[in-house]
Amino acid sequence: MTRATTVRAVLAVAVLLVSVYITLTMSPRLGLDLQGGTRMVLQAKDSATVEADRETTDRTLEVLRQRVDSLGVAEPVLTRSGEDRIIVELPDVQDPRQAAAVIGRTAQLSFHEVLGAAPPGTDTAPEAGEKRLILPDEQGTRLDLGPVRLSGAGVKDATAFFEAQQAAGWTVKLDFHKDAGKDWTKLTGEAACHPAGDERRRVAIVLDEKVISSPQVDPSVGCQAGLPSGGTQITGSFTAKEARDLALLIKGGALPVPVEIVEQRTVGPTLGAAAIDASAQAALIGAAATALFITFVYRLFGALAAVALAAYGVISYAALVGLGVTLTLPGLAGFVLAIGMAVDANVLVFERAREECQDRPTRSLRSALTTGFQKAFSAVADSNITTLLAAGLLFFLGSGPVKGFGVTLAIGVIASMFSALVIARALTEIAAGSRFVSDYRGVNGIARPGSVRTWLTRKDPQLFRKPIQWLVISTVLVAVAVAGIVVRGVDLGVEFTGGRLVEYSTSRPVDVETARSTLADAGFGDAEITTAGDGDISVRTGKLDNDGEYALRTALATEGGETTKVRDELIGPSLGDELRRNALIALGVAVLVQLAYLAVRFRWTFAVGAVAAMVHDVVIVVGAFAWLGRPVDGIFLAALLTVIGYSVNDSVVVFDRVRELWAGNRKTPLATIARRAVLQTVPRTVNTGMGALFILVALAVLGGDSLADFALALLIGIVVGTSSSVFTAVPGALVLERTTTAPPPVPGRSSRRARAPRRDPLDNGARV
Repeated sequence: MTRATTVRAVLAVAVLLVSVYITLTMSPRLGLDLQGGTRMVLQAKDSATVEADRETTDRTLEVLRQRVDSLGVAEPVLTRSGEDRIIVELPDVQDPRQAAAVIGRTAQLSFHEVLGAAPPGTDTAPEAGEKRLILPDEQGTRLDLGPVRLSGAGVKDATAFFEAQQAAGWTVKLDFHKDAGKDWTKLTGEAACHPAGDERRRVAIVLDEKVISSPQVDPSVGCQAGLPSGGTQITGSFTAKEARDLALLIKGGALPVPVEIVEQRTVGPTLGAAAIDASAQAALIGAAATALFITFVYRLFGALAAVALAAYGVISYAALVGLGVTLTLPGLAGFVLAIGMAVDANVLVFERAREECQDRPTRSLRSALTTGFQKAFSAVADSNITTLLAAGLLFFLGSGPVKGFGVTLAIGVIASMFSALVIARALTEIAAGSRFVSDYRGVNGIARPGSVRTWLTRKDPQLFRKPIQWLVISTVLVAVAVAGIVVRGVDLGVEFTGGRLVEYSTSRPVDVETARSTLADAGFGDAEITTAGDGDISVRTGKLDNDGEYALRTALATEGGETTKVRDELIGPSLGDELRRNALIALGVAVLVQLAYLAVRFRWTFAVGAVAAMVHDVVIVVGAFAWLGRPVDGIFLAALLTVIGYSVNDSVVVFDRVRELWAGNRKTPLATIARRAVLQTVPRTVNTGMGALFILVALAVLGGDSLADFALALLIGIVVGTSSSVFTAVPGALVLERTTTAPPPVPGRSSRRARAPRRDPLDNGARV
């Protein structure tokens, strides 16, 4: 065993031990659909200057959404209810007091001039006879504060840092907007007109009617000169957590109007135990089927790859738990699907090793395997880097479920690369060093060509003689999908359109699964159901008139006995306008960044072909759901993001082989190179796709209604994505190359030689 193999083995064992320790000692944060949590109803209160209308409530909702996103990687659900109410669902928060601490703080930041120390019992200003703000400072001294001179809305950014040089400890630095900065300079300039040590030389920074800091303006600052308008620092003996929380609250933004918690309660999981168990069973069966498949295809090395995939599952799960990522059912389904897709890197390596064994039958198994890892590395790196770029942009530019998906995707990609390039490589290199494994070709699984490669070598299909024909077929499919979107329309789910929330009290307790089954039989299969600790049932559905509500209540009464309506509210969309806009912006920027990266790494024509194939896949999946009349909701959004990643990954693998073959022989026509590249990568494409399909079929059949649409969207997306990487991305790049590059003049005799058939490397496995 070489030194490099030893290092990989030790590193793999160390990471696995840490992952197992985290898995056994830490509990995951479960979402509202898996474990339940806290539901709060916030009332936007009227203020003297702002009326709490629908528009103001929507702005308040978006500020709260940003604040909750900043406070942790969770997947909260925020919806508007009526004109002035906001419903907040916080997963994995079982203590309503904790929920109030997280979301109930209004974080109304304001800056005041200090009029002086207030005598005990003073509540009104003698001059005006009206109520004024009398608050104690950090040391308990009661301060008489003037009117608000600057609000938190003027704060551009807030960051927490440790100030060691001036012994100030943890400090929060505020950066102001331009106009607010001028107000800050004016406020501190007026305070500087009072002598040092005078209470009136202080500026009070108030958060939620509490003085969090009231610093003296430095003696070096002259009267009316003021502090620079760029920013300031808040000090107050903060702990690290207090400073970070304060910075996050301030950065989240000031609320347009104050909010009041009018209701808070702990609710049970949206999905019952039966649905969760069914999904877990589907996950285990699908993962086992994937492991058996790659073991069947690649024999011993496939079994070792299955072990590496199991290690991948442990590592990625431990990372999710260790980072405190909230796990929801769609997230877990995507996590399980990632296990099926993680086989891709191993398949790439094994297929390259098979090519090496086919090219040079006398070379050692270990040498062929090492070369396979080396040649597959560029494809693995490029495909994963493009995915990581997309994940990072979705995290930084998106919000809510889009941000959560970016975190899960990034963790899955990193864990997948570690599994393939470290764990699987260490296991296979150790096995390749065995004489028994090396000598018996039927055992190791890569010393003989696979059945797919053998069939392609024999048939040698001529794919790209007329690439425009494939583009015409792709255009027709896109046109059919667009027709479905235009004719049938997209059935936007309740997350996009809003709906109705009705709460019932039943004389007999009804669990979630029974309620869901009963309402599904009555025609309300898309209803979201939760139970509260006191036995009440909340039903959230799309458009529902009064007759429909009566039918829904009657259906519940068959199981719950006397059913009384407790609350009935119209609610706004949880995926609000700003969230949808941010998601589209994040997705658009991610596409542009991927396009630029692929253009640099390959050619701009290849980059355009890959992105065109991705757009093709997205339109077809949306169009298919339009024709089928299936809802497009938050779960579908997660599936669509997964399809985008899969599509780009598949195209990158094909173009990586095109680049490699073309670099070896520039005189060969690009269409011929592309055909060889596609035929050489088809075994990898088929085997990777089969691994993912096993998982999805299991989820579709056994996962229950909650995952049926998720699995359906991914099944369509993976089938379409696999074909588009060959029949859309490659023909598109070929057409662009022909239209942008003039063919060189060829003399008559040379032209005849050029048209003569060349010996294809697929015939004997020779490399180009």
